[in-house]
Amino acid sequence: MRLLLTTDTHLPKRAKRLPDALLGELAAADVVFHAGDWVDAATLDLFASRARRLVAVYGNNDGPELRARLPEVAYAELGGVRFAVVHETGQARGREARCAERFPDADVLVFGHSHIPWDTTADDGRLRLLNPGSPTDRRRQPYCTYMTAAVTPEGLSRVQLHRLPRGGG
Repeated sequence: MRLLLTTDTHLPKRAKRLPDALLGELAAADVVFHAGDWVDAATLDLFASRARRLVAVYGNNDGPELRARLPEVAYAELGGVRFAVVHETGQARGREARCAERFPDADVLVFGHSHIPWDTTADDGRLRLLNPGSPTDRRRQPYCTYMTAAVTPEGLSRVQLHRLPRGGG
């Protein structure tokens, strides 16, 4: 099962459109995770119309219309792997322990907010934390990014960070 993980699209404030590479992954994915900060409902509508399955939440920059349509936290189980999705997880220091305590039944936490990619595992070795960065805003980093992954009979695999060329291609 092919996964697309993204967050912090911030359209149309940080970019006029989504990168072509992300749109291609959207069409190819079996499940799409979006960890919030859509900013406009048109982007949510685009994802909802193109994704086979969308697991999504609202972020701190999402207004009443998006908050009425999306939860603060979402959960999904795919091939025996338990996912949680949330926008904000707080400061980087102590994140793994804090999230392991907050999401005791999850195997993978997809989150956003910082626009900085993150891939770690909590100290107990149970919870993997993934922030795919932002495909439209490269705050404090040289590239815009998103992630792809797969769920296989062995669990979550092939987690890959994709760096977008300048100009969003």
